[in-house]
Amino acid sequence: MLRSVRARTTLGATAVVAGALIVAGLAVVLLLRADLAGRADLQSEVAAREVASQLATGVTGDRLDLPDPEDHPVLVVDASGRVRAADKDLRDVGGVPVRPSARIPPGGDDHGDDDDDDSRPGRGQVSPDVDFSTATATVDGRTAEFRFASVRVSTPAGETLTVRAGASLATTREAVGTVARAMLVGLPVLLAVVAGVTWLVTRRALGPVEAIRAQMAAITASGDLTRRVPEPGSRDEVADLAVTTNATLAALEESVGRQRGFVADASHELRSPIASLRTQLEVALAHPELLDLEGVVEDVVRLQHLAADLLLLARLDAGDRPAPSEARPVDLAELVEEEVARRSAGPAGAAAGRPVPVVEAVIEAAPRVAGPRGRVARVLGNLLDNARRHAEGVVRVTLREEDGTAVLGVADDGPGVPPGDRERIFERFVRLDDARSRDEGGAGLGLAIARDLVRAQSGTLTVGGAPGGGALFEVRLPVSGGSDSRKG
Repeated sequence: MLRSVRARTTLGATAVVAGALIVAGLAVVLLLRADLAGRADLQSEVAAREVASQLATGVTGDRLDLPDPEDHPVLVVDASGRVRAADKDLRDVGGVPVRPSARIPPGGDDHGDDDDDDSRPGRGQVSPDVDFSTATATVDGRTAEFRFASVRVSTPAGETLTVRAGASLATTREAVGTVARAMLVGLPVLLAVVAGVTWLVTRRALGPVEAIRAQMAAITASGDLTRRVPEPGSRDEVADLAVTTNATLAALEESVGRQRGFVADASHELRSPIASLRTQLEVALAHPELLDLEGVVEDVVRLQHLAADLLLLARLDAGDRPAPSEARPVDLAELVEEEVARRSAGPAGAAAGRPVPVVEAVIEAAPRVAGPRGRVARVLGNLLDNARRHAEGVVRVTLREEDGTAVLGVADDGPGVPPGDRERIFERFVRLDDARSRDEGGAGLGLAIARDLVRAQSGTLTVGGAPGGGALFEVRLPVSGGSDSRKG
C-alpha cells in the first residue's frame, strides 16, 4: 500500500502537518501560560501596592481595606516575619498558619530583615521593587496555588512592613489545560481531514496519469500504434506528459510505418534480380548451351550491391556510429580528386546511347572532415553516380570552406529536380523517372544512403538548382582540422 505515490504523498503531507501543528500547539500553550502568569503577577502586584499605599498613609489594623481573599489573599508582616495584618478568611500560606504570633517565611527574593539602606523605602513611602513567589494558600477552607507579590512599605512612624498579596493560578492552569485538551482532541481530527483531502486531491491529480498508463498498456498489448493516450484539459505537467507521449507514439508509428514500407520495398526490389537469376539458372539447367554467364554475373552483382545497401541502411537506422579509431580526419580535396579520376576513366553510370559526361573538379580549399574515409567516399560516389545518370554532358564537383564548414557541391547539366520533389528524392526506393528501367536507374537507395551518412556525421545534404541548369547537390560537413587554400 505504501508503495503507491498516493499513499506516500498522503503520509508525508500528514506527517508534515502533524509536526507543524505540534510545534505550533506547544508554542501557543507556552505563550498562553506565560501571558496568564504575567497577568497574575500584575494583579498580585496591584493588590499589594494598594494595601501598601494605605500603610504608607498611616492606615493600620482593622481599618485596612483589603481585597476579596478568594481572589487576592493579603497579609502584612513586619521585619521579623511576624503577621501584623491578614484577611480573616486566610488560614495558612505555604503550610504555615496565619496567626498574629505566627512567623511567615519570606517569599521570592524578599528577605524581611534586610537592612540594606538602598532597598529600604523612605518614611511614608512604598518601595518600587517587587518580589514574586508561588505558594499554596488556604482561604475559607479551600487550598489553592497563588502567585504572591511582595512589596515593602515604610509607615509614617518609620516601621518597615512587607505586604504580600496573591493572585489565584487556578484560572491560569484551567485555561492552559482547556487549550491543551482542545488541541489534543482537535489534532487527530484535523490530521484526519488533512489525510483525507490529500488522498482525494492526489487521487484526482493522478487520475489522468493512470488513464495514460492504462492506455499505454492497451496499446502495447494490441500493437495498434494509431491509438493515442487521453490528454487532460488542464494545463499542467500531466497534460504535458500526455502531449509528449502522443508525440512519441506518433513518431513511433511513423518509424514503424517507414520500416514496414522499407521491408516491403526491399522485398520488391530483391524479387526481380532473384527471379531473373532463377530463370536464367533454370534455362541453363534445361539448355546449357543458352546459359548467359554475363547476365548471371550482372544479376548477382546487382543483388550483392542491393543487399549491401540494405545492410548499411539497417545499421544506420540502428544508430551505428564509427569507432573513435575510424574517425580520422579525411582530406576532402584528395578524396575528390580520386573519385573524379575514377569516374572519368569509364562509362559506368551513363545511359545506353548517351555520351559519357565529363567530370570536372573545382577545388578552392582542402578542408579535413571526420571519417571514416569509406563513408565520406560513399557519399561523394553516390552523388557522382546520380549526377552522371542525369547529366547531358558535364558533371562539376566544387569544394570550398565557409566559416568552419566544408561545402562539397556536385552539379549536372541535366533536367534538374522539380522543387516539389527535392525532399522526396531522398526517400528510400524513390525514382522520379518511373519510365527508367531498374537496371539504368538503380534501386533508389543511393541518395537516401548519402543523406543518412551525412547526418550521421552532423552534416546536411540538400538539393537545388545548378547555376547553368540541372541539379546541384550540396554537402556541408563540420571541419575537423586545418585546410589548405587551393585553386583548380
